[in-house]
Amino acid sequence: MSTTQSERLRELLEPLVSSQGLDLEEIAVETVGRKRVLRVVVDSDTGADLDRIADVSRALSVKLDETDAMGSGEYTLEVGTPGAERELTEHRHHVRATGRLVRFQLAEGGELVARILAADEDGLDLEVPGVKGRKATARRLAFDDIARARVQVEFNRKDDASDKNDKKEEEA
Repeated sequence: MSTTQSERLRELLEPLVSSQGLDLEEIAVETVGRKRVLRVVVDSDTGADLDRIADVSRALSVKLDETDAMGSGEYTLEVGTPGAERELTEHRHHVRATGRLVRFQLAEGGELVARILAADEDGLDLEVPGVKGRKATARRLAFDDIARARVQVEFNRKDDASDKNDKKEEEA
């Protein structure tokens, strides 16, 4: 049975990433000009700060140097997190996106932009923002009804401003 380089790398590196308290989200080997780049994306329920990224990067580098998983040629190892507009593909991604605004491509066609309020094994409880002064509405969306989902970046979330004002009033 033949396996791809990415699958072999996942088998090699996933236990090491897990031992660091992180999830291995993605592995990609790319050729950029004459160089090869190994991109490893990690995350956790509590996030991954720079210190955790540096620790796992060093551990991965040592492990890769001990094996021939990347072959004999030179390569660059890049370790990072999924980023602000990540695609949600696993149940844990939806749980981690609770409170975030997400653009859903629906399996039946169409699109929905809503905030994830809660996630369980079957689907999501959402808040669909109101349009033109209307109130937000609640909606349940089963995972089977989702073709794709991507977190949206919000620069001026109204809830954030009211939370800050509430905190200022509590401190006074």
